[in-house]
Amino acid sequence: MLPVLYTPEHRQHEPGFFFVAGNIHPAQERIDRAERLRDAAVDAGCELVTAAEHGLAPVAAVHTPDYLCFLEDAHRRWTEVPGASAEIIPNVFAVPGLHHGYPERVVGQAGYHMQDLASPIGPGTYAAALASANLAADAARRVISGAPAAYAICRPPGHHAYRERGGGVCYLNNAAIAAQQLRQDGRRVAIIDIDVHHGNGTQGIFYERDDVYFVSIHRDPLNYHPYFCGYAQERGAGAGLGFNLNLPLPADTGDDDYLVALEHACRRLHAFQPDTLVISLGLDAHENDPFNGFRVTTEGFRRIGQRLGRLGFPCVMVQEGGYDCEHIGANLVHFLDGLTGSLRA
Repeated sequence: MLPVLYTPEHRQHEPGFFFVAGNIHPAQERIDRAERLRDAAVDAGCELVTAAEHGLAPVAAVHTPDYLCFLEDAHRRWTEVPGASAEIIPNVFAVPGLHHGYPERVVGQAGYHMQDLASPIGPGTYAAALASANLAADAARRVISGAPAAYAICRPPGHHAYRERGGGVCYLNNAAIAAQQLRQDGRRVAIIDIDVHHGNGTQGIFYERDDVYFVSIHRDPLNYHPYFCGYAQERGAGAGLGFNLNLPLPADTGDDDYLVALEHACRRLHAFQPDTLVISLGLDAHENDPFNGFRVTTEGFRRIGQRLGRLGFPCVMVQEGGYDCEHIGANLVHFLDGLTGSLRA
């Protein structure tokens, strides 16, 4: 029975808004996303389990001390700024590689540690992000202990978070945290990100490393978030050259064309021969998702799961995007059914 890790601590993070083309809209990264995923998994016969507490060490193995200290105390400090908003939103941004100073004031640190205006930090954001990361770490530990697969309902998601910067509704990089736990056990690790958005934070964390192979299938960033990363020519750097594979696809890509790209990704994963596969499980490639990227059907997610399962690698799955709450549960169940059925075959 597939272990599914969930925590009610995610409810502490309830962003009040989301910027779209300069306007404020209701947040898409809502509490009920995780609730619907949990209910769908339980109804499908998965085993809902409680994660052991792994402390700060798995997170500190990926993220910098400055960033973690910022997240821990930022909202309290923000409330002391005269006229500050209810949630932290930067009004100035550092340019990586050009600005080298580290500001003392929380307003400046917010601009240093956040990429965009899409990731407000509220009073419970850090606690929720830590609890989400703990699920990813525990899923990795379960696979290390012999489980063929484990699924963590991580909310907030994580794949846009860099080592010292959050963004794209992400604060701590759950997939990277799971991968690092596996590496510390001596495992050969690959990550495949199937979210409709490129996993720019995950790529950034491992871009110069040859011990983790990263693959991302996503909508072409030429005209889609995150815009500045995810191009096919990004193949890694230094020791990591050749250990990064981006497969950008055009808008409205449907099941068959997606499966062609996935087949290419699976050939590369097979050639790398990881001991364990980390899956950044975005479900926002669905045809009804409000981010309107791809046209993958619910049955298409079953086919994606089947193909990944046929690789035969133990899997740690961490939840990323997926914002169509009407269909998100069915999309998850179809994916898990395809993957676990292939793993058993």
